[in-house]
Amino acid sequence: MTLKGLILSGGKGTRLYPLTYTRAKQLIPVANKPVLFRVIEAIRDAGVEEIGIVIGDTGPQVREAVGDGSQFGNVRITYIEQDAPAGLGHAVKISQEFLGNERFVMFLGDNVLQGGISELIKDFGNHPEWNGQIVLTPVREAQYYGVAKLRENGSIEYLVEKPADPPSNLALVGIYMFDPNIFKAVHSIKPSKRGELEITDAIQWLIENGYVVFPHVHRGWWIDTGKPHDMLDANGKVLDELVPVIKGYVDASSLVDDRVTIEEGAEVINSVIRGPAIIGKNSRIVNSFIGPFTSIYYNVVVENSELERCLVLEHCRISNVPVRIQDSLIGRYADVGVADSKPHAYKMVLGDYSQVRLLK
Repeated sequence: MTLKGLILSGGKGTRLYPLTYTRAKQLIPVANKPVLFRVIEAIRDAGVEEIGIVIGDTGPQVREAVGDGSQFGNVRITYIEQDAPAGLGHAVKISQEFLGNERFVMFLGDNVLQGGISELIKDFGNHPEWNGQIVLTPVREAQYYGVAKLRENGSIEYLVEKPADPPSNLALVGIYMFDPNIFKAVHSIKPSKRGELEITDAIQWLIENGYVVFPHVHRGWWIDTGKPHDMLDANGKVLDELVPVIKGYVDASSLVDDRVTIEEGAEVINSVIRGPAIIGKNSRIVNSFIGPFTSIYYNVVVENSELERCLVLEHCRISNVPVRIQDSLIGRYADVGVADSKPHAYKMVLGDYSQVRLLK
């Protein structure tokens, strides 16, 4: 089955401010690899080589990072400009020329999914009579998600967004399969109250007009990395699945357990690192403790400090911090330390929407 891929990477990522003021949210790394790269690899590993990426304000950053797709093997990337964030249905609508008359898989560019999508694509390929397929996963608090109600034959009866009384516990994950009939739907629906063409409305249009939409129920973990705590959760889960490797330098006085990855050019001096954790290229860890579920990205220096369950981006410097830093996202070029001068006080330069928690 010939199939194309469509990745939506146009959102501003306001829930991740201030990290996303200067960077596309899809390019924030999880276990030292941008989330968008993980999505491209998941689609590639399922046998899809032609991928369109819908981009918005952060398009130049995405273009620079992803390029033409050759860094991912035989992948060929086409960029599709979206003038405004007008909904997932609108993203499909403007991608019609790229997608043509072929079936396609659509993947939100900020999602992390356990196990890839090969089984999903195989399932859709084995059912040419299906016009659409959506990935669902069981959740505890379905009232906070888009939820699907299934018929007795397993097909989708209807979708409802954030229902007070959910008809099931099956939430939409943000991964979809469609045939060309989806274009009839996105050209037929009207914008929602928030002014967007909703993909749920397009799917509902297919159902109400006699088209067949089935679910693929995903039983592994899935995380939408749209909020800081989600990003930390995703980072921890992906770290837990990495195959550890030591490519950098670890001195004799350091203790690094067997769940830690040390990337090329990294140095660990007189420090303790407990995994799962990863130390990025050309980073230095000196006289420090790096605890589980922590990712240190490239060109970071950590001296005389302790971190646990943190995600630290490139070119940061963390030194002489007297208490352990934990459950934290630290952006690029951040400098965290202790002032030598008196009076003893907290001194900060914080960007918009920053969050700070101080010990009492």
